[in-house]
Amino acid sequence: MIPRLTGLFTALTLLVSTPLSATEIDVQDITSPGGIDAWLVEDHSNPFVAIEIWFVGGASLDAEGKRGAIHLMTGLLEEGAGDMDSTAFAQAAEGMAASFSFGAYRDAVTVSAQMLTENRDAAADLLRAALVEPRFDEDSIERVRGQVISIIEGNSRDPDDIASSTFNALGYGDHPYGSALEGTVESVSALTRDDLVAAHDATLARDRVVVGAAGDITAEELGLLIDRILGDLPAEGAPMPTQAEWGLSGGETVIDFPSPQSVAVFGHEGIARDDPDFFPAFVLNEVLGGGGFRSRLMQEVRVERGLTYGISSYLSLADYGPRVVGQFSSSNDLVADAIEVIRAQWADIAENAITEEELAAAQRYLTGAYPLRFDGNGRIAGILASMQADDMPLDYIATRNDRVNAVTIEDLRRVAARILRPEDLHFVVVGRPEGLQSDG
Repeated sequence: MIPRLTGLFTALTLLVSTPLSATEIDVQDITSPGGIDAWLVEDHSNPFVAIEIWFVGGASLDAEGKRGAIHLMTGLLEEGAGDMDSTAFAQAAEGMAASFSFGAYRDAVTVSAQMLTENRDAAADLLRAALVEPRFDEDSIERVRGQVISIIEGNSRDPDDIASSTFNALGYGDHPYGSALEGTVESVSALTRDDLVAAHDATLARDRVVVGAAGDITAEELGLLIDRILGDLPAEGAPMPTQAEWGLSGGETVIDFPSPQSVAVFGHEGIARDDPDFFPAFVLNEVLGGGGFRSRLMQEVRVERGLTYGISSYLSLADYGPRVVGQFSSSNDLVADAIEVIRAQWADIAENAITEEELAAAQRYLTGAYPLRFDGNGRIAGILASMQADDMPLDYIATRNDRVNAVTIEDLRRVAARILRPEDLHFVVVGRPEGLQSDG
C-alpha cells in the first residue's frame, strides 16, 4: 500500500491498549439524523473513540482505462485538504493526538480514525476535510504517483505477487478482480488530476458507506459526529461492479522465473459469505489448510513427505467472485510431487470429508481464538464495519461461536462434496519446476 499516516501518538496508544472482552460487547444499531447507519459499542473506560468508515465497492470501481485511480486517490487523502497542504494537515492531526489512515482494497476503501474525546469535534472536522475537500495538489500527485510506480515495479519482480496476479488475471479476465488494484506503470503514469477527482466522487459516497465505532461516545453523539464527517459527501457514487465469472479450469500454468524454488497459488470457485453453507465451509477449510500444523495439507505435504516449507488454504470472500485458494512454496524438484499430493487430499476430503476428531479440534480452536480479536476499540470498530459490509446480523458476535459449534460431520460431508472440486483445481507455478509445464 501507499505509505500513509499510521503512527499512533503516545497518549492515544495508551488508550487503545485496553481490551474489551467479547462477552461484554453490546452492539447498538443507530441511524444518524442525516440517515447514515452505524453500529456502536460504547466503552467509557477511556476518553477515546475509534471510528471505521468503509466505502463498499473499493478499487473495483475504477473507471474503464483508469486502473489504479482509486488506489492513487486514496493515497492522496492525507496529502492536504481545504486550506491545509500536506504538512499542515499532518501537523494538525498530530497536534490534537488524532490518527487517520486510509486504505484502498478490492471491495472497499477504508478509513480508520482514532481520536481523544476532548478533541473529538476538531478531529472530526479535520477528517471531514480530508474526505470532502482533498486538495490533490500536483506536487503531491507526482510524489505519491512515484511511490505507487515503485510498488508496481517491485511487485513485478516478486514471485509471490507474480503467482497471485497471474492466477487472478487468468481466472477473472477483464473483471476488475483480474488486475492489480494499484494499476500498471502505464495506467498510473497516465492518470490526471481530473481522473482522481472523478475517482473520489465515484467511490466516497453516502449510498455505500458503513460505519463502526467503539469507545467513549454515546449513540446520539455518534450520529451527530457521522453527519459532521460524511454529510457533505455525494449522495450516490458509481454503480457497483458486476459479478465476476471464473474462467479457469483444472490444470497448471508455469511462469518461468530464475530461482531454485517455486511459488504456487492454486484453487477454484468458492462459496459466498451469505451462503447457508458458509459455516460448514469455514470449519472445513480450517481442517483442510487453514489450521497451521493441525491442517490436513500441512500434515500430508510438509510433515509426512517434506515437500514444502509451508502450505495453507483459505476462503477468499470477494464480494463478486468468491474462491477457495491455497498457496505453497517448494524447491523446484519437489513441486510436481506436492501438486499430486494436494490433488489427492482435495479428492479425499471431497469424497470422505473429515473425522470427528478433526472437527472437534477445529471447533475448539475457532471458538477459543475468536474472543482474542476484540483487543481494543480500534479492532472492535473494524469488526463492526466489516460485519455490516458482509451483511451480517447485529447479533453475529454473540452467536458466531454457537454457529461454529453447530456444524456437524454430516454438514461437512455435504459441503465438502459441494465445494471441493479436485478436477477444477488450477495451479499457477512461478519458478522452474522440474517435470511440470503449462497445460495447452
